[in-house]
Amino acid sequence: MLGKFITLEGGEGAGKSTNLAFMAHYLRDQGVEVVTTREPGGTELGEQIRAILLDSRHQNMTPECELLLVFAARAQHIAQTIKPALAAGKWVISDRFTDASYAYQGAAREMGFERVAQIEHWLQQGFAPHYTFVLDLPIELGMQRVAQRAGQSDRFEQQQHAFFQRVRQAYLRRANAHPARYKVIDASASLAQVQADLRQGLDRLLT
Repeated sequence: MLGKFITLEGGEGAGKSTNLAFMAHYLRDQGVEVVTTREPGGTELGEQIRAILLDSRHQNMTPECELLLVFAARAQHIAQTIKPALAAGKWVISDRFTDASYAYQGAAREMGFERVAQIEHWLQQGFAPHYTFVLDLPIELGMQRVAQRAGQSDRFEQQQHAFFQRVRQAYLRRANAHPARYKVIDASASLAQVQADLRQGLDRLLT
C-alpha cells in the first residue's frame, strides 16, 4: 500500500520544525511508519543546494537562479527520498514543498505563478502532496520569533516586510483555491491549540 505525502508550509517563524516533529511523533504513536524531510534539502545533494540558497553572502542571486536551484534540489528529493518512501508504504512529512516556490519565488520574488507552474508540470508530472497544512500568522509575530533565535539570519530571513506579506498572501490564496487539499492553521495561537488543530487534520487522514 502506498503511503501518504504530507507537507507543512508557512512563513518565517511559523513553527514548522517544532510542529513537524509533533506530527511525526503523533503518527508513529498510531502505528504509522514516518519519514521526515525538508526543502530545500532532503538528500545529500539537496542539502548542499540548500546551503547555497540560504547563504546571506549571495544577495545578488537572481530570482531565476533561485527558482531553478530550488527545483533542482526538489528533483533529487522526489526521486531519492519521497517516492521510494511512499512506495514502501511509509508516510512522508516535508517541511516545505512546491507551494513554497509559488509563495517565495512566484509571489515574493514577483516571478508569477505561471512560471513556477511551468517548471512544476515539467518536473513533477502531476505529483503533489496528499495534504498540506499551512501555518499562518501575522508577519510581525513571525519576525519577532525569528529575531529570538540564536545565530545569524539567513538570506531569506533578511528580506523586508513586504516580501513576507507576499509570501503569506500567496499561501492563503492557494489554500483558498483548493480547500480540499489544504488546512490553514492559526500559528499565532498557543502551541497546544496549534497541535490540537494538526492532530484533528491528521486524524482525518488516518481514517
